Amino acid sequence: MSEVTRDTPVLGPRLATSWLLLFGAIALEVVATSLLPTTQTFTLPVPSGVVLILYAMSYFLLSRCLGRIPLGVAYAVWSGAGTAAVAAIGIALLGEEATVLKGAGIGLIIVGVVAVNLPERARSAQISP
Repeated sequence: MSEVTRDTPVLGPRLATSWLLLFGAIALEVVATSLLPTTQTFTLPVPSGVVLILYAMSYFLLSRCLGRIPLGVAYAVWSGAGTAAVAAIGIALLGEEATVLKGAGIGLIIVGVVAVNLPERARSAQISP
């Protein structure tokens, strides 16, 4: 297994499998979180078991992508994309209220994930006069 270092690139053809694993982990986490209300606070065994299995599978896939994607990047994408997707599902499918503040919060999450994924040189670049 290759070692992930600060200089490990986060884009490139060799990383496609790792990114697919990460997106799979996000999808499983989003489904599990969206199903949480069906567990009725983990009092119903079958929905509770399904949610726990989906969370376990999500963490497994997340761990598998860490051979090529640095932990900070993988976790930022996993948590940020998951949070934004669950918020959108809550609004679209679960009848949660859509507010300007909630929309702004989702936007900030997306900006944060993009910022974490920018190469270090781009984040630290200064415009010279």
